[in-house]
Amino acid sequence: MSDKKITKAPAEKPLKAGKKEKHKTVQYDRWGYFFIAPFFLIYVIFSLIPLVTTFFYGFFEYYRQGLNWIGPKFVGFQNYAAIFNADDNIAKYFLNTIIMWAIGFIPQILVSLMLAVWFTNTELKLKAQQFFKTVIYMPNLIMASAFAMLFFTLFSPNGPIELLIQRAGLRAAGDPIRFFTHAGWTRVLVGVMNFMMWYGNTTILLMAGIMGIDNSLFEAARIDGASPMQTFFKVTIPLLMPIFVYVMITSLIGGIQMFDVPQILTKGSGAPNRTTMTIIMKLNNYLTISRNYGRAGSMSVLIFAVTGVLSGLVYKMTMAQYKNK
Repeated sequence: MSDKKITKAPAEKPLKAGKKEKHKTVQYDRWGYFFIAPFFLIYVIFSLIPLVTTFFYGFFEYYRQGLNWIGPKFVGFQNYAAIFNADDNIAKYFLNTIIMWAIGFIPQILVSLMLAVWFTNTELKLKAQQFFKTVIYMPNLIMASAFAMLFFTLFSPNGPIELLIQRAGLRAAGDPIRFFTHAGWTRVLVGVMNFMMWYGNTTILLMAGIMGIDNSLFEAARIDGASPMQTFFKVTIPLLMPIFVYVMITSLIGGIQMFDVPQILTKGSGAPNRTTMTIIMKLNNYLTISRNYGRAGSMSVLIFAVTGVLSGLVYKMTMAQYKNK
């Protein structure tokens, strides 16, 4: 027999009544806050703080005079009243913006809707659809500055368009058409450029909306004897209305923010006689030329309000028609 003592392991103490055994658990939900924190941090720094600052400066006199800064000094609604005066009326620039947006948007939505219906129609069986879709979307990839410089060269007094007009005998040589000295021509050119840059993107969006409609509805309409036009207005348009509203609102917001094309085409002057100066171009002048942050803040707030009101009206009017149908 060995002299070593055999020791028994201590018996586990029984749990007292009312107490539960504790287990370590990992709180994974806390990691979610860690991963979304960068987004909120970037949003606060680059979006929320500038937004609050813009509203703040709208009520203050704050501009540069020579090498000296005036303000910030609280002036209430004086900045809002100043941008509506006769010499610097914001309504004029807003009207310019709406006119040039409408010139480009109306043909854009009509052509895009027609192309979307053609490309999604299974009865037409169009060939080389992928090629045409790519060609249609390609102008959207070109920078607005390149587009503006191209049109500026094409429609200059000594450009290719003027040369073609003279060779066709439509105008005598030596008397060129100066497109950029006429308000109507300049506005049309800006609208045409916006149309060419964005109709491809609108076509893709409308195609996605049409392809989301159940094909059995179109087949049922054809079986009932509906013509293509009746099918388009009674089936396609009503069911496409949510995407149509989205396209209209986003296009309206983009139109109000129109800046790059007229800025480059007219070298920031809004020529002729500021008839092509958009509301964002005027805002840019406050920020870069006069450095009047008070006026810029008040104009930004008004643009924000007008954009919200117009977007709400478009949504309400179009969706009301959709619900009635």
